[in-house]
Amino acid sequence: MLGFVVRTICGRRTKYLVLMFWLAVVVVAGPLAGKLSGAEKNDAKSWLPGNAESTKVLDIENSFRSPNLMPAVVVYASTTTLTASDRTKVAADARRFASVAHIDGTVTGPVFSSDGKAAEVIVPLDLGPNGWTRAGAVVAHMTTMAQGQPGLVAHVTGPAGYAANSSNAFKGIDSTLLYGTLLVVVLILLLTYRSPILWALPVISAGVALTSAEAVVYLLAKHAGLTVNAQSAGILTVLVFGAGTDYALLLSARYREELRRHRDRHEAMQVALRRASPAIIASASTVILGLLCLVFAETNSTKGLGPVAAIGIGVGLLSMITLLPALLVIGGRWMFWPVHPRFGSPEPTATGLWARMGNRIARHPRRVWVITALALCAMALGVTTLHASGLTNSQSYRGNPSAVVGENVLARHFPAGVGSPVIVIARAGPLTQVERAFAQTPGIAAVAPPVNRGGLVYLQGTLSVPPDSKAAYDVVARVRDSVHQVAGAHAQVGGETAINLDVQRAAAHDRDLIIPIVLLVVFAILALLLRALVAPVLLIATVVLSFLAALGISALVFKHVFGFAGADTALPLYVFVFLVALGIDYNIFLMSRVREESRRQGTRLGAITALAATGGVITSAGFVLAGTFSVLATLPLTTFVEIGFAVAFGVLLDTIIVRSVLVTALNLELGDWIWWPNRKWARFESVPAELTADEPEFVHSR
Repeated sequence: MLGFVVRTICGRRTKYLVLMFWLAVVVVAGPLAGKLSGAEKNDAKSWLPGNAESTKVLDIENSFRSPNLMPAVVVYASTTTLTASDRTKVAADARRFASVAHIDGTVTGPVFSSDGKAAEVIVPLDLGPNGWTRAGAVVAHMTTMAQGQPGLVAHVTGPAGYAANSSNAFKGIDSTLLYGTLLVVVLILLLTYRSPILWALPVISAGVALTSAEAVVYLLAKHAGLTVNAQSAGILTVLVFGAGTDYALLLSARYREELRRHRDRHEAMQVALRRASPAIIASASTVILGLLCLVFAETNSTKGLGPVAAIGIGVGLLSMITLLPALLVIGGRWMFWPVHPRFGSPEPTATGLWARMGNRIARHPRRVWVITALALCAMALGVTTLHASGLTNSQSYRGNPSAVVGENVLARHFPAGVGSPVIVIARAGPLTQVERAFAQTPGIAAVAPPVNRGGLVYLQGTLSVPPDSKAAYDVVARVRDSVHQVAGAHAQVGGETAINLDVQRAAAHDRDLIIPIVLLVVFAILALLLRALVAPVLLIATVVLSFLAALGISALVFKHVFGFAGADTALPLYVFVFLVALGIDYNIFLMSRVREESRRQGTRLGAITALAATGGVITSAGFVLAGTFSVLATLPLTTFVEIGFAVAFGVLLDTIIVRSVLVTALNLELGDWIWWPNRKWARFESVPAELTADEPEFVHSR
């Protein structure tokens, strides 16, 4: 079956059928892919744990108010006491806000601060099911309305203000990430291939894969309930181009090798595809299964990211092992211009940089792997400084957007929790006891009059501390303890602060559950692929060490270079999944070649030959993947900057140090024992210990 598929892809006539098939796919998928942004769910519930108490409160709130209610808090401030003219302006604005479109309810205010220097107006906005995307324009209009009084500064904050910030931050994310990723990939491919033509084929194949993947994701989001948000859609772009280009580099490098050994390019591609595709498929399968482990997450956004990213990797794999080979064979040898891989010409990797490095490592492999491992352990110590306990609203954005400034103004002049109340919903029977327990909880400044409907009561409490602080989370926990003790009330606590607390708790649960599952899945795939037990254990250990080292250095950079106050709660899990799943990619590429070469010349020589043959292409692949993830850092969101930097740094660390130095040294140290318990096919039991750079013909002889 494999032979038939390979012959079809590389056939003299059938290669054109493959091209026509993908052209038809693009024609069908293009319009569907364009609808993906309209299927995104960026409301609060799509980011929440499905079974969390705050999520249940959101569902019940629909009977008391519109599910799309998003209050805007307009805060006015002056450096001196508000004048009569200032107060008149604020009161007039409050009346004008009542005529703004999307109002649902009564405008509250103006309320003047006790120090007389500030005022607030709360405007209940109902922006509809897609209100997150509309918030930017509405809030901008309200901000314009509130300006104009000399000496009086106005800001719009609260849920609507932060929704506007997020909307503006994600505006154009698809085009920003796509063009940024394209630029990075093209530049790196130009440097790698040193050809003004060849780079276009992997980029075309990746573009086709992205369009097709977006169409599949859209259909699943529309008809199968798959949760897609702006975050997962952005990561999809990065993954398809990053991982897809990695597979393209590996295949084209093997094709270049075989063109030196075969006169006919069709035959050369058949051999290259037969030998490279098992490693590429195993690598992609590892990434797909690792990403699908995210479906065990409690948090809806994390649970949705797994299938979305897995679809991208799967479609990217299909494109790179079908469309790309067909394009390469159609183009012929001239695609490599100006340096054609001519038949019979020597393989340059046999005496290149990675061949020399392999020889040097072979002199003292134990010393090399011990020193490298200790250095990585030292880097991993930085993990102790990582504070992945979540980001406050003000910490979530780079710079000082208006909503953040407005919240700071509110905190200086009003009770800190204004605009982000704690919500309690309970049965109406024991209302008095619930209201008393709620109001007497330390940290609750005031409780609004209850709203009764359908046998349930709805209460709002104002926090006396900033709503996104650790102190506010403690208040929510105390409120829950108090109201849960009221017999027969069945009280539940929600609101913005409760949502953030539940997200933190779910992130910790997801991390503790999913990381072991990913490790077990990766171990099983490596054991099946390599038919060994020692090699998978060592490879997983090196990747985990690489992950800890990358996270340790990233934590130091976040704190001392970027000046971030902390990290998102999901950061460790996301970085782990991406680095372990994608990092194992490079080990699979390397160890598959080691296994192939070891059958012909023993493990020690096979390890050095494999490093020489794959070192350049794997390092180039690492630069591509690191470059594509670094594009995330261009967005004005702290979480994306952190994910982009940590994954990019981790990939470079893995490809340059861990895979080339540490894994090669361990291969040389253990020899045939790396394949235990299956050593019977190793041709040589031992190889002379002293290998020098002066003996390349011995090291690379076949």
